[in-house]
Amino acid sequence: MLEFMDYVQRAFYHASHWDHENSYSHLTATARALLEFDTPRGVRLDLSSLASPHFATSYALGSVGLVDGSISYLYTSLPLPTNAQSGHVELRNVISGYRQIQELRRPEESWMWEQWQAGKRIDKRDMLLYGRLYLPQSTLEALYLRRMSPTQQLRLSAVSDGRLRNGGTILALHQYDVGKFSTETLYSTDGGLIGVRGLYNFGPDPRQEVTEQISTDGRFYGRFSAGAEMYYGALNKSGGVSVGGRFATLPAHKGFPLTATLTLNPLMGNLSMTYAVKAGHNLALCSKFDFNVYSYESDLRLGCELWRMKGRVPRTRERSMAAKLGWRLDDLEEKTVERPEEVAGVLKARVDQNWRIGLLWEGRINEILFTLGSSIDMKRRSQPFRAIGLELQYSS
Repeated sequence: MLEFMDYVQRAFYHASHWDHENSYSHLTATARALLEFDTPRGVRLDLSSLASPHFATSYALGSVGLVDGSISYLYTSLPLPTNAQSGHVELRNVISGYRQIQELRRPEESWMWEQWQAGKRIDKRDMLLYGRLYLPQSTLEALYLRRMSPTQQLRLSAVSDGRLRNGGTILALHQYDVGKFSTETLYSTDGGLIGVRGLYNFGPDPRQEVTEQISTDGRFYGRFSAGAEMYYGALNKSGGVSVGGRFATLPAHKGFPLTATLTLNPLMGNLSMTYAVKAGHNLALCSKFDFNVYSYESDLRLGCELWRMKGRVPRTRERSMAAKLGWRLDDLEEKTVERPEEVAGVLKARVDQNWRIGLLWEGRINEILFTLGSSIDMKRRSQPFRAIGLELQYSS
């Protein structure tokens, strides 16, 4: 389940019209959500608040062997029109699961951001500031996010810790996204790392007007995306490269939604294939196969998620005031109106070829969001439970 500050950060992306999922780093987001979810350890309690549309705070207290915690603050110049109360937030927005790829959105023009007064431009670029202090380690984490233009974003993140080389590290990331393709350029002071990655979406360009209707009657209606990343460490004189592709159905697809990815790291010889399908309205299945062409080692993972919905409560349409005063029924027949389905929780499970099992149950009880999970190793008959934990989140 997303932490409160991550949820607020996504609300900033939404309010500033930035598609954070249109990047190479999110190519396998669906498979990671279904197969690589973290299971909690020990007990953890998060208390958060969106005190105003511009300011948020969060306090965390955990117990894994010893008591630890953190204090977080966030400020944004852009007011966030979001409901952050844990008792009313939509669970599908805070629980990572199968993500339906959406149609590409046309980016805004630069002149749409201009604001003029008395012949002078007075518009400012939206930004987000975030800081988090971990206790008792005294580790400080900071984030500076700035929208430079409708198609560009700058992200600076830093960590200060005496256990790190030079006492900390800084990561600078410049993002450029026009819908049809996106690029990211990064630099890290940890090892002098320089990298670039990009994603290209095949099909119509959202920046151009559609002159003819696209047929959705085919067997598969979706979008194919391909991307790559390259990086080089100046201090250790080493580099890396990876390429990948993804096919995902779009909302207009008439069959079961599915997502298939293929990634390759030619230097290390790693080949990874994932396939995820939404087999039902509340059920998603996923598989992942890894293979190394040099050592011939392989790994297989299977996972699923099952959403539990609250029962629909029929709601009868009330009589009009005129009918009540006239002691009669309305002329129209009384009809029952069903409330939309609400999510009660989700159950996630995964297993690999070594019989290591991960279980996770996420949901809401009254005003509190909870995450209950466990890691099980079936080959350790004497102590199969490797870890078990519970996380509670409350926000106002």
